[in-house]
Amino acid sequence: MTTTATLPLEGVRVLDFTQVMMGPCATQMLADFGADVIKIERPGAGDLSRNFFGETSEEAMNNAVFSSLNRNKRSVTIDTKSEEGRQMVYDLVLHSDVVVDNFRAGVMKRLGFDFDTLKTINPRIICASGTGFGETGPYAHKGGQDVLAQAMTGVMEKTQDPAIPKSIYPTTLCDYTAGMHLVQGILAAIIGREKTGRGQKVGVSLYDSMIAMQMQEAAQWSKHREVLNWAAMPLTGVFDTTDGALVVVGAFKANPLQDICTALEIEDLSPEYPTLAVQRQHKPYLQGRFAEAFATNSTAYWIERLEAQDLLCAPVRSLGEALDDPQTEANGLLVDIEHPILGDLTLVGSPVHLSDAPVVVRHTPPRLGEHTDEVIREFSLSAVARREAS
Repeated sequence: MTTTATLPLEGVRVLDFTQVMMGPCATQMLADFGADVIKIERPGAGDLSRNFFGETSEEAMNNAVFSSLNRNKRSVTIDTKSEEGRQMVYDLVLHSDVVVDNFRAGVMKRLGFDFDTLKTINPRIICASGTGFGETGPYAHKGGQDVLAQAMTGVMEKTQDPAIPKSIYPTTLCDYTAGMHLVQGILAAIIGREKTGRGQKVGVSLYDSMIAMQMQEAAQWSKHREVLNWAAMPLTGVFDTTDGALVVVGAFKANPLQDICTALEIEDLSPEYPTLAVQRQHKPYLQGRFAEAFATNSTAYWIERLEAQDLLCAPVRSLGEALDDPQTEANGLLVDIEHPILGDLTLVGSPVHLSDAPVVVRHTPPRLGEHTDEVIREFSLSAVARREAS
């Protein structure tokens, strides 16, 4: 697919050493908005997501999970541990603006691709690293991963109710958040370079991103030693209906309890439980009354009654139902492509919509090393490096 729109990051070249989720979702967003993202992959293996399911067939190496994070990129295979491969990277750095990785702290230095080394080759280079816990401190060299960040930052510890067992958040909350912070840092560094002429180091970690996500809770704890848990508010909850479930948020109104009672066709409980403090003390009773009422009719019935009282509510749906929703179509969030290995493939597009630069798929998610020869020719890289890459 092609586009005639001028994309905001056209002319920006990114060397992408990232794998799995945090880094690839960041570099895909840069690629979506026009950056030339050259994905550096290990010969014969590539990004860890290529063999995520333990298979090595061509279809498995181009699976849907990998494809969801790597459109609009070019794949080059380089043995970065060899002298020839290292020189190939240095040659590419001369022609690049940004180098991105999400390895453990110290890996890029061991490879010879740390910021202090690369800025001697190209003073305008921006080196952006996404780590688990940061590049200094007691956990700098600990393996970082989404679930670990959930556990170590207080995210996993909170539940809607103390009786609910603690569990793993079932989607990559930390990876995606840190990936978007990585994009912000890279764009800020690009703008800064326009003023100074110099590149700089950008650092993001899963750990920092998760603590930053809890900025309200952190401020409340630091000031008052009080746990702020939005999911545990007494008039907010998830309730089963006769044909599914819904969520209601009893907040942002003068007397949400009275309005909930009106919607549920039960007696007004607000005179007996007039304040948030009292409602917290009697949350099990209130939630029990709500649950009894919701269980008597359908989700659609209760949504209509709750919305008539201007209460925030929504049905609890599966991802498949959300993907099929007309709002998803109206937002243009899904992109259909024809993949040379997988055939018809639907990907989630960019959640950022620019009126003058709509995101399209310029390059399908690349096969391993698909663009190695192309890049070698384009930048006149050495014949030795060519043999090493292949």
